[in-house]
Amino acid sequence: MQIRNANGELLDYSYQTSENRKDSDWLFIVGHGVTGNKDRPIVKAAAKAISEIGYDTLVFSFSGNGHSEGHFQDSNITKEVDDLGSVLDAFAKRKIAYIGHSMGAAVGVIKAASDQRIQLLVSLAGMVDTRKFAQTEFGDAKPDQDLMWEERGCPLSSSFMTDLCETVVSVTKTARKIDIPWLLLHGSA
Repeated sequence: MQIRNANGELLDYSYQTSENRKDSDWLFIVGHGVTGNKDRPIVKAAAKAISEIGYDTLVFSFSGNGHSEGHFQDSNITKEVDDLGSVLDAFAKRKIAYIGHSMGAAVGVIKAASDQRIQLLVSLAGMVDTRKFAQTEFGDAKPDQDLMWEERGCPLSSSFMTDLCETVVSVTKTARKIDIPWLLLHGSA
């Protein structure tokens, strides 16, 4: 099955059916962080652990990341929330648990606050104050000229900075709308 977002961009994903499936109704979807993709170690490790305890998993790359269609410079939280909606549309008959890392966690908070299809939420080192994140990590960089963390293929775009600093700003208020089980994992220990 192909999954395309609202812009018609094909989203790259991997689906794994658990060998010792406990409940075929549940699907755990894992979303990556900034400059990431579905093949990052933290994403793959989360999916593997969940599969081992008996649940189907789906990992995907947001548009413009990894092997998903689109342009990296168009990536931002707002667009990724829409991408997640397209993934949810493709699995409308399943109960969904969403696990997001970093920016993918912020995406999960925003989507879960407005979309009842997400019934469980996990945030791994989730981005909360998006403006502060953008200023701390990229405050000295020039949008549309510099790269994110000097990573080739990851241009810092004005779209990304505007979305984090003016459109989203923080997920704190949105988080107050979450009324489903939610596990937050954050820290270095």
